Formats: sequence, C-alpha cells, structure tokens
Amino acid sequence: MTILEFEKPIVEIQKKIQELKEISESSGMDVTAEIETFERQAMEYKKEVYASLTPAQRLQIARHADRPTFLDYIKLITTDFIEMHGDREGMDDRAIIGGIAKIEDKSVVILGTQKGKNTKENLVYNFGMPQPQGYRKALRLFNHANKFNMPIVTLIDTPGAYPGMKAEETAQGTAIAVNLREMAKLNVPVIAIITGEGCSGGALGLAVADKVYMLEHSYYTVISPEGCASILWRDASLAGTAAEALKITSEDLLRLNVIDGIIKEPLGGAHCDYEKISDDLKETIMRAIYELQDVSPKKLREQRYNKYRRMGVFCQ
Repeated sequence: MTILEFEKPIVEIQKKIQELKEISESSGMDVTAEIETFERQAMEYKKEVYASLTPAQRLQIARHADRPTFLDYIKLITTDFIEMHGDREGMDDRAIIGGIAKIEDKSVVILGTQKGKNTKENLVYNFGMPQPQGYRKALRLFNHANKFNMPIVTLIDTPGAYPGMKAEETAQGTAIAVNLREMAKLNVPVIAIITGEGCSGGALGLAVADKVYMLEHSYYTVISPEGCASILWRDASLAGTAAEALKITSEDLLRLNVIDGIIKEPLGGAHCDYEKISDDLKETIMRAIYELQDVSPKKLREQRYNKYRRMGVFCQ
C-alpha cells in the first residue's frame, strides 16, 4: 500500500510493534502487556493525526492510488449491473462508465468517472478525465433514466475534464454545459457523490443533483490547487496554500451549503476498508432515494433550481 508522507510516523510505530512481536515469539518472552500498550498508543496517535488533517493532506488521501474506484463500488453496492456503452456518435469514452443496476430493491441508472490503479489502467481510462463523448454518453444515460422513471446515481472522482486539443475540437465546453442544463431539467431524483477528486466543470458535468454528498476525505473545487497556485502565484508548489484558501474540504463545503452531507470514511481513508465505505455509501444512496421518490417531477425541478440559486454570497 502507498504510504503518504504524514503517515510515515504511524508506519514506524507499527514496525516497532511488529518487531516486538517477533522478538517475543523467538525468545519466548511474554511482552503482551507492552505490545498492547504500544498498539493503544499507536491507535490514539493515528486518530489524532486523522482528526487534524490539513486540506493539503486531505488532497493526498483523495488522490491515493489504492482508493476505491467506480468499478469497485459497482461490485460492492449493486447487483445485476448492465453497462451501457457509447455516445451513439461513434465513441465509448472509458473515463465515464455507466449502466442499469439494482441497489437493494431499487432499479437505478448509475454512472461515474473511472480511474485506474496503475499506469496501464490509467491509460485505458484516460486517468479519469472524460472527453466530450463521455459527457454525451452520460447525457444518454440521464435521458434513459428520465424516460423510464429511474433514479440516477453518479459517483465522481476526476481531476477534471480532459484538456487536450482533440477534446476542445469536439466541443468539450459545450458537452459539459449541455449536461448542466439537462440535469437541471430531469424529472427523476439525482444523487451525486464525490468519492475522491471533484475538480472543475469535469466534476460538475455529473453533479447537478438533488442531493450532493462527499466522502470525508474527498475534495470538490472549481480548480485544482496546483492550477490555482500556478495562476495566482506562478508557482504550483504553493498548492497547499491554495488548497487552504479554496475551501475544498467536505467540512468547508457542508458549512457553505454546497453539499448536503458527509459520508465518514474508515480511519486512514476509504482505501483501508472497501466494504465499510461501500456499506455506508449504499446506506446514504438508499436514504436519499426514499426521501425523494415521492416528490413530484415539478417539485423536484423547483427544489433543484432553488438549491443552486441559493449557493454563494455577495460581498460588498
């Protein structure tokens, strides 16, 4: 497992505990009490570290190479998943994957951005950066859900839409803008969850929802901290300062009423316990579906519109 910089003291303590156990086994000495004391101290220290993470450290967890991906969640929270491919214009963008599935007893349309866990996989999924064809595929799935009265669930983990020349030539901005407009008009409940990185319009193109949640250590922002630092200070190494100023954490965004709730992660991050985070994710999704399922289409649209109109403040 990838070890983050701020986790190294914790790992060193765990190594010392393991060495004590090995010494005990080889020498026959009973040091159980000492080991239990060290383990308790290590757990307390770990809790203390994760209770006081900086935005820059949260950023590292959100980008962790072992963090669960969309396909990991599909396996753990859904049954009978049937993938729907392509934008019907000639391309199947693998950075966005979606289809029909069941979550408990509810049939839903579920889609999200997909990253890889190594270089080979990331090349297949374009590092989780959708192209215009991916957003058009998403729109096709939104329309399918709207036609057959199925709730929509989106799971978002992207550093942003693909910024390449080909994407611009095939109308990246237009594809995202159309999704924003059409999601606002949907007649069915929409639940969006930021599971890792939620960056820029690339994330928002899947997140105009009735309920928006974030995993505890995910982030959601108009621009990456590195991009912000490069623009403001001409120095990407000041990303930590930018992360603090941007208010990108789940707690900041809940306080600012940008999101509707936070899904707590296992100690150490979602990558430490796939099953626990998936169970909590599923519980949040089902609670939102039951809350919204009896709301009329007209009321859904009105509430969604007002939700976004209320965001932000004016400073004089």
